[in-house]
Amino acid sequence: MNVPISIFILDVSNSSTPKMGEKLTVYLDEVVDWITCWTVDLGPIQIKHRAGDEIIFVGPGYSTAYTIAFFVSRVWKYKDHMPYFGLAFGDIDKEVKEVDLEKWIHPLVKQARYANDLIKQEKNRMLFKFELDQFYPNEANDSLPYHQFRNEFETLINALLHLQLKFIQNQTDIQEIVCTLFLILKQQKVIGKILGRTAPTISSHFKKGNSEEILDTFSKVISILHSLQEKAYPASTIHPEMANESLTTSIRIHLQTILNTLIDT
Repeated sequence: MNVPISIFILDVSNSSTPKMGEKLTVYLDEVVDWITCWTVDLGPIQIKHRAGDEIIFVGPGYSTAYTIAFFVSRVWKYKDHMPYFGLAFGDIDKEVKEVDLEKWIHPLVKQARYANDLIKQEKNRMLFKFELDQFYPNEANDSLPYHQFRNEFETLINALLHLQLKFIQNQTDIQEIVCTLFLILKQQKVIGKILGRTAPTISSHFKKGNSEEILDTFSKVISILHSLQEKAYPASTIHPEMANESLTTSIRIHLQTILNTLIDT
C-alpha cells in the first residue's frame, strides 16, 4: 500500500563564513527540535541534521514539508545566512517510521536533493523549489493525478513560489516582521500592541509589504497539494486539510510561546 509523503532538504546560504559555522550548527539543532515539537501529533516523521548545514525531513502528507519550510523561513534567525529548501512530494510503499534516512535510496529523495542543488546554482536563490519530474520511472503510479502531469505541476508551483519570493525580497524589515507576526498571530491589533504601533500603521505595513499576496501564495500552494492528495487517495480516512490545520496550529502555539518569552524578557 502506498503512503503519501513530502520531503525537504534544507541547506544554508553562506554557511562557510568565518565564525558562523558553529553558530549555524547549534541553530540547526534547535530547528530540528522545533520541527520535532511541531509534528508530535502528526504521526511518525523522520528528520536529521547532517553534513554541517543540512537538514533532511520526511513526513506524511503532500503539504507537510512545504508548510514547515515556510514557517521556518519566516522565523529564521540569521538573515545573512538564509535557508533554502529543495522539495518533493509523492508516494512510498512503506510507512514513514520504517524509513532509515542514512540508508534510504528513493527517487523522491533524489528529487528533493536535485531541487536543492538547482537552487544552490542560482545567483538569486529561491527559498523553495519543487522537483517532481526527475528520477521517477515513467510507469510508476501513472494513475495518480500528479504523476500524469508532473512537469506541468512542477512548473506552475515553482512559478507561484518565484512570484512569492519577489514580494518577500521587496519587504522592508518592519514589513517582514508584520507579515511574520500575522502568519503566527493572525490578529493585527495584537501585532500593533507588540510593536507599539497603531492598527492603521500595522495595516499599512501589511499592505505595502504585499503580505496578503505572500500568505495567499502559501495558502494556494498548500491547497493544490491537498487537492492532489485527495484525488490520489479518495478512500483515505486521513483528510489532508484537517491534518495540515492541526500542524499549523501546533506550529503557531509553539512560536507564540517563544514570542511571549521574548516579550517578557
